[in-house]
Amino acid sequence: MTERPAPRPAVRFMTVAEVAAMMRVSKMTVYRLVHNGEMAAVRVGRSFRVPAPAVRAYLDGARTDAA
Repeated sequence: MTERPAPRPAVRFMTVAEVAAMMRVSKMTVYRLVHNGEMAAVRVGRSFRVPAPAVRAYLDGARTDAA
């Protein structure tokens, strides 16, 4: 009997508009982040979908310490 691989966890994909609303920036800012490679995204047809973990990773890396 063959062993089945463990199921992958489901990844939630967000639209550019959802990411922009969550981060409180414009959609253009999100597009710039995606095109500059600062935020991972998947192209679906003519639009982009951003994995929720990619948004969290970007925000975690963008933190600064206030004096």
